Amino acid sequence: MVAEETGGPDPAAGAAVLELDDATCARMLPVRRATSHKGSHGTLVCLVGSAQYVGAALLVASSATRGGAGLVALAVPASIVPLVAGRVPEAITLPLPEAGGDVVPDGALRVIAERAAEAYVVGCGLAETDGNRRLVLRFLGEHGSPAVVDGGALNLVAAAGGPWTEVRRECVLTPHPGEFARLTGSPVGPADDERAARAREAAAAFGQVVVLKGARTVIAEPGGRTAVAPFANPALASAGTGDVLAGLIGALLAQGLRRWEAACLGVYLHGLAGERARERLGEAGPVASDLPVEIALARGELARGQ
Repeated sequence: MVAEETGGPDPAAGAAVLELDDATCARMLPVRRATSHKGSHGTLVCLVGSAQYVGAALLVASSATRGGAGLVALAVPASIVPLVAGRVPEAITLPLPEAGGDVVPDGALRVIAERAAEAYVVGCGLAETDGNRRLVLRFLGEHGSPAVVDGGALNLVAAAGGPWTEVRRECVLTPHPGEFARLTGSPVGPADDERAARAREAAAAFGQVVVLKGARTVIAEPGGRTAVAPFANPALASAGTGDVLAGLIGALLAQGLRRWEAACLGVYLHGLAGERARERLGEAGPVASDLPVEIALARGELARGQ
């Protein structure tokens, strides 16, 4: 189990919950110096995508590039590289070897290790196969740069019995309520107090930062610190918006933020982007691919408001 680097009070259901706002999140923004270069802003490697969910990989890459990562690499099954390469022009591709229609874990780990990274995103659109199960569990069991764990990777860990004592990598887990229920063994209700308490309990049990997505997304760390975003926006209730969030948090980790700050700032910028998209396109019109540019604009506004 990984201990949270910032510590904090013991988890308790009655602990105070920080409501995120502009002033709090502006202080978390990574510094962009005039003398910086792409290496200054970190490399993010994304272990994502499958033939069924090519779009998830592309949304992660688009969000991460707009979120400020210096270099984004998509580690995807070799068979879908022709469907991914060049679709986000700024991202590079790392083809993962396959055999019999499944990823080969040993070969995939070698490919990923060859590209040094400050952070990772794991799981968005990932097929829940035996090869990917072994790959995800081995990857998370290694010491190394922090990772955002989402989607298929969360489901694979849950199906394996949630072996969190074997996880060596510092992670930000980003489950929606269904994935959260699979991870913890029981569903979570919609009430704010229950969501905050359950996220706090899960963070302590797993030894990881947990982002429980939904209306008024909750962020909790193992030491008990808990925050909630002020956004409850139906414009974000569509496929792919979680992939955008994962890519954004990963980009912030790559830029040097610690897990708590990256999760809080990522959730807040994602919410601001959703508000901007709703203002422009209404509650039913926005789609996930509208959000990356709005994230960049929201970040600029937040920085100018400091």
